[in-house]
Amino acid sequence: MRNTFYIAWRETRAYFLTPTAYIVGAMFLVLTGIFFVFQVTSTRPEASVRSIIEWATFFMVFFAPLITMRLLAEEQKLGTLELLLTSPVSDWQVALGKYLASIIILYVTVSLTLYYVLLLYIFGSPDIGPVLTGYLGLLLYSAACGAIGLAASSLTSNQLIAAVVGVAILLTLSFADSVGYTLSGVIKTILMWVCMDAHLNDFTKGVFDFSHIIYYFSVIGIFLFFTIMSLQSRRWR
Repeated sequence: MRNTFYIAWRETRAYFLTPTAYIVGAMFLVLTGIFFVFQVTSTRPEASVRSIIEWATFFMVFFAPLITMRLLAEEQKLGTLELLLTSPVSDWQVALGKYLASIIILYVTVSLTLYYVLLLYIFGSPDIGPVLTGYLGLLLYSAACGAIGLAASSLTSNQLIAAVVGVAILLTLSFADSVGYTLSGVIKTILMWVCMDAHLNDFTKGVFDFSHIIYYFSVIGIFLFFTIMSLQSRRWR
């Protein structure tokens, strides 16, 4: 695990030494703040908390791929990925280390939105239950977005393409239920189950359902496995 933590530390340090994470993170906070102000002036504190979570997850679909796009795509472009893969580290250590780095950045950014929740408690009294479960859902959602973004970054040496592919996958998984509503039978059931937003709704209502946690961990596991397979395939090229 030492190699994993070293890679995670190196990538996290690289994030804080470059302006990309700061710019994208600032945009994320500004956008969520704007919609928070719109909601707080017209709804109850409880509804405002739910609005923060919903808008944060919506912007996370775009924010996460922008954060993760450089993790493997840049290494491929610079030719350093081959050096990394031939060093005494396994593919899963590389994937997990880079994933942990992205999660740290995503979680730091999400934690800053707690400022809006603090304001609600200063000027109101929202129920603590939906706040806790809502942020649990947001953290799981963000972790899944990070895994998908990392998988997209493993497919190409172009960071822009990696970001676009990541956003496309996340949009598909986020709005799968919209297509499902127009269908019926097994296909509808599948689309409703794979929808990431559908598994978030209960969290924003204060409902804790272990099946939703299993879903998000499944998404994380599947896309990390895909990333590892993508890295292994490069050894044979």
